[in-house]
Order: sequence, then C-alpha cells, then structure tokens
Amino acid sequence: MKKLYNLFLLVILLAGSFAAKASSHREAPSIADDPLADNTDLYAFRSPDNPDYITIIANYIPFELPQGGPNYATFGENIRYEIHIDNNISTPGDDIIYRFTFTHTNEDPTTFFNIRLGAQNIKTTYTCERSTDGGVTFTTIISDGMVPPPNIGARSISDPVVGLGTTYAELINSAITPLPGGGRVYCGPADDPFFVDLGGVFDLGDMPRQSGDPHDGVACMNVHVIAIQVPISALQKDGLGADMAANILDPDFVIGVWASASRQTMRTLNTDGTTAYSGEWVQVSRLGMPLTNEAVIPVGQKDYWNSLSPYAEDAALFEYFYNPELGLYMDDALFGGAVPALAPLRIQKASLGAYNFSNGADGLYPLKGSPAVAGTALDDAVFGTLLLPAAGKPRSVDLWPIFFTGAPNLAPYQLATGKDGNPLAAGKPFINNFLPNGGDMLRLNMAVPPTPRTDPAFSTLGLVQAAVLGLTDPTYNATADLQWIPNMDGFPNGRRLEDDVTRIELQAVSGIVLAAIGLWYDDYDPMDIMASPVTPQLLNVLTYETGVGANDVALKDHFPYVQKPWAGDGKCGGLTVDYFAETDCDVPTDLNASAVDPTTEYLSWSAEEGTVYRLEYRTAGGGVITKVPVVANFHTLGGLTACTAYEYRVVVHCPGDGKLTSDWYPFTTDCRLGGILNNALSLFPNPANAVVHAQYVAETNGSMRIKVLDVTGTVYIDQTQKVRAGLNNFDLNVESLTDGMYFVQIKMGDEQTIGKIIISH
Repeated sequence: MKKLYNLFLLVILLAGSFAAKASSHREAPSIADDPLADNTDLYAFRSPDNPDYITIIANYIPFELPQGGPNYATFGENIRYEIHIDNNISTPGDDIIYRFTFTHTNEDPTTFFNIRLGAQNIKTTYTCERSTDGGVTFTTIISDGMVPPPNIGARSISDPVVGLGTTYAELINSAITPLPGGGRVYCGPADDPFFVDLGGVFDLGDMPRQSGDPHDGVACMNVHVIAIQVPISALQKDGLGADMAANILDPDFVIGVWASASRQTMRTLNTDGTTAYSGEWVQVSRLGMPLTNEAVIPVGQKDYWNSLSPYAEDAALFEYFYNPELGLYMDDALFGGAVPALAPLRIQKASLGAYNFSNGADGLYPLKGSPAVAGTALDDAVFGTLLLPAAGKPRSVDLWPIFFTGAPNLAPYQLATGKDGNPLAAGKPFINNFLPNGGDMLRLNMAVPPTPRTDPAFSTLGLVQAAVLGLTDPTYNATADLQWIPNMDGFPNGRRLEDDVTRIELQAVSGIVLAAIGLWYDDYDPMDIMASPVTPQLLNVLTYETGVGANDVALKDHFPYVQKPWAGDGKCGGLTVDYFAETDCDVPTDLNASAVDPTTEYLSWSAEEGTVYRLEYRTAGGGVITKVPVVANFHTLGGLTACTAYEYRVVVHCPGDGKLTSDWYPFTTDCRLGGILNNALSLFPNPANAVVHAQYVAETNGSMRIKVLDVTGTVYIDQTQKVRAGLNNFDLNVESLTDGMYFVQIKMGDEQTIGKIIISH
C-alpha cells in the first residue's frame, strides 16, 4: 500500500511540473479562462537587419485556429496591453512603458460574415501611449493604428468584389506604423512563432517522445502580436546609441523587458447583452522569461504569480528557483527514473570531486566567505547575499541569475577559457546582462552585436552555443580577452524568435551553465591532467533534443519578423496533418517471424522504396507499445532485451480509408543481444582529412549506432551497423567536414563509448 501511495504521489508531482509548460500559453488557471488577456510569448533582440534598433515582440491569445469563425480572435477591448522596460539600475521600477488599448467597430452589422463586400466587422484599431516616468503620466504616440483582419481566406482577403481586394502581405505592410523619433509598430495576427511538442510535454514530460512522433503543438496556430522596433538610443538610460558603448558588454546598455495585460476589477453583465467595466486596473497576466510560470512556479501559485510585479516579487517563491522541481527528474537518487525522456540530462553532484548542485544540496555555499570567492560576484562585499544566499539553495549561482538578476561580467560568470582549472577565477567574458533591481524579466545587453541569421555559426541554442564556441573554437579559445562570439545576442541574453528556449532551459536546469564556467560534469577527473572536460555526460546534455527544434514556417528577415497568419482556407484551416504515407496503402503481406534475423535487432519486409509506415512493437502479449515512423522496408529496433519474446505490426494511414493495421507477428531476440559495449575503440589516421578507419570490440552480437558530432552537439554522420562479438571494422567518410575537433559516439543499448578525432585538410 505504501508503494502504491508513493507511486501516486510521484504522478501528482510530475503532473504539476509539466501540465502547462507551453511558453505562456494558458499557463495559469484563471488566465486560461481569459485568452484575450493571455501573454503567450515575449521576445527582445537587437534587430539583425537594422542593428541600431531593438525589436520587442509581445504575443497574446493562444491557440488561435485559422478557421475559428465567425468570431475570430482579436485584441480585446477594456484590456491594457503593456510592454515594460527597466534601463537604469539606480532607479526603482519601470523606466519606460508602452501601453496599447484597442477598439472594435462593426462596419456592416447586418451580416454574420466577418468580411463582406469590402466591409469589416470587429474592425480593430489601437492607441499607443508611452510613459517615461514609471507610469505616472502617458503621452499618446499613435492614434487609430490599424490592426489587419484575420486571414479568413482568399475570397475574403483578395476578391475585389466580395472581399477586400488586396493581399495579406499588403495588409501587414499598411498596418506597420512609424513611431515619432524613429521606429515602428505592428499590431495584428501572425503565425505563432513558438515551437514545442506540447503533446509530449503534457504526457508527463515525454520529450523527446519515447512513444509516438514529435509534433509542434502550436503548428498551424495563430497569435496576436504587438511588435515594436525602437532605436537603441530611445531605450538606453542616457540616450546613447550602441556605437557609443564602451565595449560589447557595456553594463550601461542592459535593459529588462516584461509584458503584461490588465483588466478592471468589475465586470457587469447587462440584461440587454452588453457588458460594462469599472473599478481599478488589476494585472491578470505577465511574462518575462519564458516558461517561468509554466515549469518553475507550482500550480497552486500560478495565478498569484501573474498578479505580481517583477519589482515586488514574493521571496517565498524564490525557493522554486533555488531548488527547481525539474531537478527532481534529473537525479537518479530522486525521481530521475520516472521521466526516461530526460535521461540524458543529469545535474552535477560531484563537480570537480567536491560540489553538489542537486536539489537540497549546498552547491558553492561551503565557499561562503572564503578567499576563494573574494572579489567575485559571490562575495558578500560585491553584491551582498544576492547570488549565494544560504545553504540548501544550490541553484542560486546559475538558475537564479538566469531568471532573476542577469549575469555580471565578473568571475565566476565567465567562460572556463583562461581559468586554468579554477572555476572561480577570471575567464573569457561572454555575457553581461546584470540588472538586479527587478525580478523575472528578459534581460538584454543592447551593446552586443546581432548575429546574422544567415551566418553559418548562427545557432538556435543562443548563449549555450556562444559558450561552446568560446571554449572550443580556436578562433576564440586562444585568448581570455573579450571578443564577439556568434550568438552572444541569443537567449538568455534577450530572446530571438529562433531561439529554442525549451531545450536551452532544460539544459540549464541540467547544469550546462555550471559546466561552461568550469564546474564540469561528474565524469570529468580533475586529477587527470590529460582528461578532457568534454565528457560523455557533457555530450549527453549538449546533444539532448526535445523532438521539435524550429518553427513550422520560416520567419521573415525584416520587421515584424513573424510570419503572416495561417489562412482559414489553407493547409492549416482544419486539415488533419498526417505524418505517414498517403501514397501506398498496402499493408505488407510478408510480416512474419522469419522477417526478423534471429541474431540481430533488424526488422524488414517488402515495401516500395520511400514508403513511410509506422512500426509498433511490444513485449509478447501486451506491455507498452513503442511507435516509430519507418522509411522503406528496414528498421533497427532499439532497447530490446536478450532472450525475450516480442511482437510487432505495421500501421499505414491512407486518405479516405483511415488506418490500416497488420496483425501482430511474433519474434524472439537472440540470447546474445543486450550485452554491453567494450570501450576498446581505435580511430586512425588521427588527424584525418578524408576517411577515418575505426576498430571496436563488441562483447555481443547486435547492432550499434554510430554518430560523428562536433562540440556543439551537431550531428554530421548518423548510421547503424550490424556487429558481431569481437573485433569490428568500419570507415567514416569525413571529407566534407570542416577542420576542427569531432567526436565518434558509438552506442549499444544503454552503453556507449566516445573517441576524439581531429579533421585537418
């Protein structure tokens, strides 16, 4: 009974952690009932095509269906939508506020159509006001700004007689409004640029999915965007442009950005169907750092969190940053085994043989007040107890500054490059967005140059990728001097539309920031002078993927950068997206026990080249069904147990015919499967320029997965090979790889071995 209770408790814990992790889409119970006021995402970045300007994008109204008529979503009346900016560490509260309010007009109330004969219903306009005194007074800077209508379909938008007689691109361009003093604004519908596998997340953290196929849960969905592009000089506290910064990490160019929505306290429903609003304005939604209220704040306090200002945070909530719940599922001593999808993510418990950052541990607190932290950001004489407050708060040194203060350009918040093995020493600067006089906000250093989106070094991993380059790329790791490194302008230094924030934040919870500053993972031996800190545990974190790593449609290269909204008559207007074959609806007829080689983990059947099926397999007679998409007629099964009876079937989705499924067919794995991989791996020549010859020793028959990846986790070669017990040989063609250091990773079951190669042409 006790075991059953513990299992039930664990399920409750997991549900509380993952049940609303979708950026800020419906992230709290109350705001889920008020979608028009729901912040979904916030972005702040230096404009790549116009680097004298900062672009801030605040999105509202989650999960808008393109075909969602007749009352399509739009900005609500009687709501104050606000973008808040803090630019001065010496003044409390907001320094600049942009407030947007919206008005609806019915041009033809005699029809149920939203657009008919050139007239619009629920035609929306807006007023934009600006405050520079913390919200005491506001000045109107845009009146009667135009909001484009929903992208209903071709007849409504383009037809010159029954519709508006234009294109949606023209509607967007005509809605972009200049700001006095420079800059511009766009308010209107757009494709939701966020991307995440919501189905996997909601299924108790199954991301990447252990069963089924990853799918962007906000694909084909629209949101409403407030995009504002403002000169850096209008946001910098002294009116300076970026060309006047002392350097690319000038602390005087740091801003904090957050967005909110507010309503009046009283809403009255009248008998004639109208609604009246009165009373004080109350904040009902807010957003700074993505995923804070979703993956950090527990469900019982989410509404309370939404009501708070970043300048009046409740210290009782800080504990969720010092000891994040997600950390429980990255620790095998706690609940790590309950979330297998997060298995590659494990937190340092014995970094450098001494420092434990797991929940409830002390992290770096044992060094409090010692000479080791003197003069660093952890010294009480520098920032007080801000970053090292007490025992039992291990993540106060990394997750806390990421979410709540920003990181200063001081030790230990510099890369391990140049530290000579001491993580508390001065190293290579790569971030400075320290702004401690507010809580949860996006913090952006506007002096950091933008990384062109066409740059080969551009990465959706943002500052994680900048850290990797600063540690490993000879262009940057030969000196501890300040240099511009690609992606220094990426999340969590601001947030670009392309940044994969879900992956970055999960990597951050798993200690990737600690590793960047020299607190390496537990499998690094500090006593071995030849040991590389690029260990299997570090590679596991760097190569971790969520299953969805990019938006479902390309972003624009110019303001407002978001893509036009999906149309109600297009592919996203109610069409069921099918990820399996629609070209060949024949279920293979040769599925039988003989289709499985009894000495391998291979499965094959007769099929046309290029046909896509779904393979499902399970232990004989029941158990968990594993589902994977399969191309052509070949698949390598993974994670099978030796001497075990399994069964499998193939599923094909066919247009008009629904789902066709074969019978279950049995097979039994060979008793030599499931063995471990011996660490004997040889790579030669090394360095190489064309072909790498490899030899490795397998202890059992089976199959191995072979990857070649760089230090950022980017995979260049990914193949599977059948092996026999004993010595095995294979060749890798590396001629197309650029010069640098790479890793060969070989996996068999849960075991792996890694070798290092140098490519030099």
